[in-house]
Amino acid sequence: MMMSAKTEAIPAPEGADLIRVIADPLRYEIVTLLARETLCTTHLVEETGARQTNLSNHLRVLREAGVVETEPCGRFTYYRLRPEVLTSLAGAFTELAETARTTVATDRKRPCP
Repeated sequence: MMMSAKTEAIPAPEGADLIRVIADPLRYEIVTLLARETLCTTHLVEETGARQTNLSNHLRVLREAGVVETEPCGRFTYYRLRPEVLTSLAGAFTELAETARTTVATDRKRPCP
């Protein structure tokens, strides 16, 4: 689904969708917490103060976007961040920044008709 951060940028629709997924304040908080450790829903409820049903909906969105993966453990489900997805997104932004730097350095602009 995601492409290598080294050689290719994320295609616009996927990149834009991923940005929208992570941009939600609660989902961003979840991603930040999961960057530090693998947590179950109970831990995330305690850490965020969100209601379990609301949190579960946000976790579903993150899972469907490929940002997190699950690991069943008895009657609990643990969530783990997939860092390669964030690396890919960061790579896409790095490439955009480099393109902008090159454009500024060469003073490249399209002439008006």
